[in-house]
Amino acid sequence: MPEPHRRPPLFLSRPGSRSTYDDHRPTGEHRDVHRLSILVGVNDMGWHTLDPEGYVIPVEEFTAGYDRLLAPLAEAGTELILIEPFLLPIHGVVEAGAGTARIGWEERKEWRADLDPKIQAVRELADTYGAQLLRADRMFAELVATTGPEHWAQDGVHPTPAGHAALAAAWLRLVA
Repeated sequence: MPEPHRRPPLFLSRPGSRSTYDDHRPTGEHRDVHRLSILVGVNDMGWHTLDPEGYVIPVEEFTAGYDRLLAPLAEAGTELILIEPFLLPIHGVVEAGAGTARIGWEERKEWRADLDPKIQAVRELADTYGAQLLRADRMFAELVATTGPEHWAQDGVHPTPAGHAALAAAWLRLVA
């Protein structure tokens, strides 16, 4: 049985990696994409707190990488929908990295400080490329005010079924 096709990540957290966006440009079957939604989540933020060799991606580098992704897509006429990264203010400590790290309030505070300028960069790129913008961080902040953050993302990062449903409903409203 052939191995299933797996797409590699578009953003890498370590400098000097041999893999780049150019390795993952849309080709062949992917060139005829007419509408594409992109969510670069918090995996590009915070990993330096889990891995001592982790790399903090400056907002300029994040923006440049995102721009390299968007430029050829926009040039090909692809309708772009950018989804803000988000981080919910959950309570308590979460184990991450197969239980090798504990993420608490201090780590999430550091992640938020790194995330906010990147959210702004996504907003600016949406303006630059005329893309639709799903303001997921804002949406979750509003939802959290009435239900609590763990309902939407147990660890503050990965949506629960309710969180996925909220994102899907917001996406459908945006493109309707």
